[in-house]
Amino acid sequence: MGSTIDHAFNVYRGTFIQLSRPAAPGAKPELCRDQGALWVSTTDGRIKGWNWEARDEENFVTLMTEKGWVDLESAEPTGVSHDAPRIGIKVIKANEERNEFFFPGFIDTHIHAPQYPNAGLFGSTTLLDWLNTYTFPVESKFGEQPDPNTGHQTKTDPKDTPIPAQQIYDQVIARTLSHGTTCASYFATIHVPATNALAALCHTRGQRAFIGRVCMDEPKFCPKYYCDFSADDSITATRDTIDFIYSLDPKGRLVKPILTPRFAPTCSRPALKALGDLAAEFDPPLHIQTHISENLNEVALVKELFPEADSYAGVYDDFNLLTRRTILAHAVHLSATERKLVRERESKISHCPASNSSLGSGICPVRTLLDEGITVGLGTDVSGGYSPSILEATRQACLASRLLGYTAEWKEDHPDPQEDEGREKLSVAESLYLATRGGAAVVDMAEDLGGFDAGMLWDVQLIQLGAMKEVERSPLETFSNGEESLVAAGPVGNVDIFGTETWEEKIQKWVWSGDDRNVKAVWVGGRLVHTRS
Repeated sequence: MGSTIDHAFNVYRGTFIQLSRPAAPGAKPELCRDQGALWVSTTDGRIKGWNWEARDEENFVTLMTEKGWVDLESAEPTGVSHDAPRIGIKVIKANEERNEFFFPGFIDTHIHAPQYPNAGLFGSTTLLDWLNTYTFPVESKFGEQPDPNTGHQTKTDPKDTPIPAQQIYDQVIARTLSHGTTCASYFATIHVPATNALAALCHTRGQRAFIGRVCMDEPKFCPKYYCDFSADDSITATRDTIDFIYSLDPKGRLVKPILTPRFAPTCSRPALKALGDLAAEFDPPLHIQTHISENLNEVALVKELFPEADSYAGVYDDFNLLTRRTILAHAVHLSATERKLVRERESKISHCPASNSSLGSGICPVRTLLDEGITVGLGTDVSGGYSPSILEATRQACLASRLLGYTAEWKEDHPDPQEDEGREKLSVAESLYLATRGGAAVVDMAEDLGGFDAGMLWDVQLIQLGAMKEVERSPLETFSNGEESLVAAGPVGNVDIFGTETWEEKIQKWVWSGDDRNVKAVWVGGRLVHTRS
C-alpha cells in the first residue's frame, strides 16, 4: 500500500526547542519548548504546520485521521478509513527517555574553509603575523598562481583543484555538519577552480552555504606567492566563480555567491571600487563579506593605508561595500561613529569570540552592538578560531561577555559600575539566539532559517543528551563484580543527566558541556545530511 501513496510529509514527533523572536526592540530572546508533532513538506523542505496537542499516541492517531495521513513505514494505516483520501507520511521521533530534542541548525557567519588544517595552530602570534606565518602559506597551496604573462586564471573546472585541497574542503564540510552547522558563510582562496570545488562539495553534501572567492590584489601587503595579478584579474576571477555557482544552483536554493574582499589592506582601491560596483549589478545585490577592526595594529594599518577615509568602516562605505547584505567579521574595536554608520547602512556583524581570544585581538562589546540596533551572529573563524563548532562559539560568547566588564575600555565608557553591573553579560539563551536566529538575520535569511515558524526551511539538528541508566545495584557492588560502569549506557559525550534537572537546565548543560557527539541527525531543507549511530 505504501508504494501507491505519495510521500508528502515528514512528521517529526517529540520535543522542539527554539529561541523566541524578541517581543519588542531591546527585549531579550527566551528559550521556548513545545512537545507534539510538526510536519515538513517533502517537496520544498518547509514547515507546513504543527500540533502541540499530539503529544501521546491517542492524540497523534487523531491527528493522522484528521489529516488523512498514512505512515508509510507502518504495517497498518492506523486511523484512516479505506474510503478517505490518503496522504503518505514518514515519522521521525525524538526519544524522550534519552533526552532528545529538535533544535534549529546553527549558522556559521564567518569561517575560512581552506584554513581548516591549521585549526588550533596560532602559537602566540597576533593577527598580522599569523596571516604570514600560517594562513597565506596554507591557502596558496589550493591552486596555481595567475599566468605571469596574462594575469588571468585560465582554469575554472573544480576538477583542476589539487586533490589535497578537495579533501580539506570535503572534511571541513563534513565536520561542520557533524557539529550541527546547517548554513555557513565560507571564505575560500584566490583560486577559481578550488572555490568552485568548495561550492560543488557543499551542494553535493547538502550544506547551505555562501561561497566567496577571496579578492586580494594589493602587492604592498599580499605575498608575491599568493596574490591576484591585478584588480581586473581579481574581478574577472570573481565573475568566473559567480557564474559557476549560478550554473550549479540557478535559484540559489542551497549555494550562493558572496563577494569577499579579504580585508581593506589586501585590496587596491580599484579592486574595492569594482567589487562595490559588481555587487550593485545584481538584483538583489550580491552579498559581501570581509573583516573589520579585528586587531588594533590592523586598525592602525588601515588608517595609514587609507588616510583619506574617516575610519575603517568608512573605507568600505566609500567603495559602496557597506550594505544591508554585508557581513563584517569581528568588529572588536569599532568606534561609536563607526557603529552608527554600520547601523545606518544595516550591515551585519559576525562575532567570533574564540578567534578574538586565540589571537589576542580583544573582546567585542556585543551588548553595545545589540543595544544600538546592530544585527549580530556567531562565527567560528576557523582557523583563527580553534574549533569548527558553533556550540563552542556560543559558550565562548558567554565567557567573553563575562570578562568585558573588567576591561579598561568598558570601564571608561561605563564609569558607574553599580549602574551597569552585569549588563554586558550574555545569557545562554541570548548566545543561542545569536547562533540561530541572529545568524539567519546576518546572512539575510531571517524568514527562512533559525526557528520553527510556519514556512521556514527545515534546517534542523536532533540533539541527544542521554539519560541516567536505571540500575538495581549500587556502584560499589557493580564494580566488585567486575561489571562495566553504570554510566556506560547513560550519558552521551560529556553531558551528564541525573534526572533532577529542569528542561532549561538540560539546555544549559548541553551548551557548556556538549559537542558533536550530541548531534544525532542533521537536516538541511528537509534533506537528511548527517547521522550519528
